[in-house]
Amino acid sequence: MSETPEPKTKPADLEVKDAQLIFNSVWRRLEADYGRENLHFPRELILLGGAPGAGKGTNSDFICKVRDITSKPIVVSQLLSSPEAEDIKARGGMVGDREVVSILFRELLKPEHRTGAILDGYPRTQVQVECLKMLHDEMKTMRREFAETPMSAHFRQPHFHIMVLFVEESESIERQLQRGRQVLAHNEEVRRTGIGTMWEERPTDFDVELARNRYRVFKEQTYDALVSLKQIFHFHFINAQAPLDVVQENILRELEYQSSLELDPRTFNALNHIPVASDIVMHARRDLVSRLDGYEIEHSELFHRVIEFIEVKMMPIVLRHAISGYCCINSEDPVLESSLALKMLIDVFSERGFHASVDLQRDEIPVRFDLKTGEVHCRQKKVYRVAIRFKGSEIRRG
Repeated sequence: MSETPEPKTKPADLEVKDAQLIFNSVWRRLEADYGRENLHFPRELILLGGAPGAGKGTNSDFICKVRDITSKPIVVSQLLSSPEAEDIKARGGMVGDREVVSILFRELLKPEHRTGAILDGYPRTQVQVECLKMLHDEMKTMRREFAETPMSAHFRQPHFHIMVLFVEESESIERQLQRGRQVLAHNEEVRRTGIGTMWEERPTDFDVELARNRYRVFKEQTYDALVSLKQIFHFHFINAQAPLDVVQENILRELEYQSSLELDPRTFNALNHIPVASDIVMHARRDLVSRLDGYEIEHSELFHRVIEFIEVKMMPIVLRHAISGYCCINSEDPVLESSLALKMLIDVFSERGFHASVDLQRDEIPVRFDLKTGEVHCRQKKVYRVAIRFKGSEIRRG
């Protein structure tokens, strides 16, 4: 009778049970070593994953700047070369999930990560995914537990992000090989001149098949682990094949809306239909050009009247206020009675680098008094107050 071969991977329920055992063991040890009231984990944690060559190293500093994270990214592969991990290896042990979770959690407790941290290379297994979920749940539990105590400031609502920088396989391979060529050229120059530090020469940067295998490992392990958390944490998928400035613009757009991190989900959903300022600004110039061209084509006569009004009646006043960078002009000119003309005026000033706003003031002016009834007949006077702001002159003061 032949034996049934063991499955290559554990069923999901067993992995969850393993994760619970590992997490409980690590957590009890942390409470014993630090005290529960001192388990101050980062309020914001960005799990940064990327295909080989996607630019994680290039973009991590940018992400830190955008999110005001002052500590260096936590690179799990470097943690596993730490004295703690090396000690485990020296004793003949393996740096498995339990050791990875323990070393990582202790790193996250360091004061420099208190306001936020970028985590590169975690999670990589389903057990690590489950331990991350449990950490998030435990942080929320401690927040409720310490909410009415003087320590509440140390237990803020946790915000975990998944950010994946993605490139296609062919692009990843080309970038890895390009890095290999750059490394060889750099190291040759260091050897020739004796100046500088040698860069690491990774086998995957010189062999197409090894580079392709590294990409597949990312897709089958790291990528799947991160995507499995998509329904729980904020998820940001960044196409990293574009030029660097475009990639960073995409990252900025994903992360800059602060209130999405801090508001209750119900509050955020209530506000979400209002456009974000950065989205409006991003297309403002394009829309302005479109409007101005439209005025010229569809309302040419009115448009040129507005331009003449600005040039003849307004610009001389603006020029006299060049030092201060601000003037307010009152006008009763009939051209301004058209709402379209007011839009044109604002857009023309915007195109020229000014910031203009218009306020309509209505005054009642007596024109006739009825002696029989005592009634005062008035006419309405419309005064358009145009405020114009611009960068004033920078002058020396003696």
